[in-house]
Amino acid sequence: MPVPGKSTRWAAVAASVLLAAAALPVAGADSATAADASRPGAARTPMRYLNQHLDWQPCASGALECAAMAVPRDWHHPDQGPNLTVEVSRHRATDPAKRRGVLMMAAGGPGASGLKRPAGLAAYAPGLAATYDIVSFDQRGVGSSTKVTCSDQSAVDAYFSGDKRDRSADAIHQTFAQARAFVRDCQRRSKGLLPYITTEQAVHDMDLYRSLLGADTLSYYGPSYATVLGASYATEFPHRVARMVLDSNVDFTGTWQSFMEAQPFSFQRRFEADFLPWLAKNDGVYHQGRTPAQAKETFERLRRGLHEHPLVLDGTTITPDQLDAATSNAIYQADPGFEKLATALTVLEHPDTAPPAAKQALAAALAHPIDAGFVADFFSVVCNDTPWNRSTSYWTAQSGRATRDYPLVGARSLAYSAVCAAWPRSTAPHIHITGRDLPPILMLNSTHDPATYYEGALRDHRTLAGSRLVTVGGGGDHGQFQNHNACVDNLVEGYLLNGTVPPTDTTCTANPLPVPSKAGTNPH
Repeated sequence: MPVPGKSTRWAAVAASVLLAAAALPVAGADSATAADASRPGAARTPMRYLNQHLDWQPCASGALECAAMAVPRDWHHPDQGPNLTVEVSRHRATDPAKRRGVLMMAAGGPGASGLKRPAGLAAYAPGLAATYDIVSFDQRGVGSSTKVTCSDQSAVDAYFSGDKRDRSADAIHQTFAQARAFVRDCQRRSKGLLPYITTEQAVHDMDLYRSLLGADTLSYYGPSYATVLGASYATEFPHRVARMVLDSNVDFTGTWQSFMEAQPFSFQRRFEADFLPWLAKNDGVYHQGRTPAQAKETFERLRRGLHEHPLVLDGTTITPDQLDAATSNAIYQADPGFEKLATALTVLEHPDTAPPAAKQALAAALAHPIDAGFVADFFSVVCNDTPWNRSTSYWTAQSGRATRDYPLVGARSLAYSAVCAAWPRSTAPHIHITGRDLPPILMLNSTHDPATYYEGALRDHRTLAGSRLVTVGGGGDHGQFQNHNACVDNLVEGYLLNGTVPPTDTTCTANPLPVPSKAGTNPH
C-alpha cells in the first residue's frame, strides 16, 4: 500500500513540502541558476524560462494568489516538446517588517494537490506566516498543472474493489490484466507526457520557482513523499539548501519497489499494535471485542461476510478491498482516524440499525477507494523514478507471502506492483541521494508510522551524515509537524526560524490516543 492512502476522505494527514527562502534580487538568483547549470551533466535553464514573470491573481478560493509558471517538458532537452504549466500559489507574510523570505509548500503522495495548502499552514503556524511569504504549487502531472491522465474513475474503482486475498489463478490473472489495461490507458491518454512525470524533473521545476521568487538559498520542510522530493533537491542543488526538515521519511536508500515491498509489515504493525488494543480498550463504546484478539476476529468476520455477500450501502457496493482500504487510510492518524474507523465497523456490522446519516457518510467515503487523478500521477512517479521487477511470477509469489503474513495491505500489494511491472521501461535519470555539502538536517519519524516505517527513517538518517533524528515514541501517526504535538512543533519552528538544531538525536512523546465521544454513532 503506497503513501497515497492519504488522498481519500478519511486521510487526516496532509503530506506537504515547505521551502523557506531568503529573498535576493531576481538577477542574482538568475545568475546563480546559471552557475548551477555549469556542473557536469546538470540541466541548463534557458533564459526564456528564467525571464518569465509570475502574473499573480486571486486564486479561485479567494484566500491566496495564484499564477502559472512555464517549465520545459524535459529539463534535459528543454528545446524539445511543448512547455508544461506548473500552477503556483502564495500567501504573503502578515508582518512585512519581519519578513525573511519564502516558505514553499508542495503536496506529497505523489499525486496530491498543494495549491491551497499555504492557507492551512498560515493558520496553524502564525509565527511562520508572519515571517515568510508561504507559497506552494501543484507538481507537474497534478491538479491545476499540466496533468497526467490514465483510466477513468469507474475503471479505477473496479480495479481497487473486490477481494485481493483471493489467490486463485483466475483472480491473479485478472489483476495483471486490469493493470495492463490501466497502463494502456495512461499511454493512450497522456501520450508523450508520461516519461516526464518524475521526481527528478519536478526538482528542476522547484529550482526554477526558487529563481523566479528571487531566492538564492532555500530552507525546506517536507513530510512523506516530500522527503524524497526534498532530499533529491538537496542532492541536485546542495548549495541552495540553508535548512531542511524531513518528516515521516520514505526510505530513499533503495528503490520505490523495495520501499513498497516493506510497507505491508508496517501497516500491519500499526493495525495490531495500536488500533486493535485501542478498539478493545473501548469495547464499551464500539462492542468489537474486549481483547485485541477478539477485536481482530470481529474484523475478520466482517470481512468474510463482505466477501460472501458484498454490502450495498446507500447505493455503494462495499467489498473486502474497500474495507481494507478504509482501514489502512484511517490508521494514518489516530485522531480522528481511530474513532471514524471504529464507528464504520459498527455501521457495517449492523447496517439495518445504523443512523441514516452515518450510512450515507460511510457510503460516500467508501465509494471511491482512490481518486483516479491521484493514482495516475502516483504511478507515473513511482514507476518512472526507479526500476521495477517485471516478472509476473515474481510478483505472484511475493504478493502471496505478503497476503499470508501482512494481509491488511499485503493482499492489495499486487494491484500496485502489477502496474509498475507493466509500465513502459523508464529512461529517467535516477538521483542517488547523498548528504554531501549539506547543513545539519532535522528528521522526524514516529516509531509505528504505517506508511513511512521507522526502519527506513533510520537508514535515511545514516545516509544523511550530520542529520538529527527526532523520534516520536509511543505512537504511529504519519506526519509529525502540524499534528498538535508541542514538542515537535517547537523543534521544527525553532529550527526554521532560528536555525536551532538539537545537539544530538532526541525524542518527543507521541500524542495520546483519542478518547471516544459517547455519541459514537453506535447502532446498538
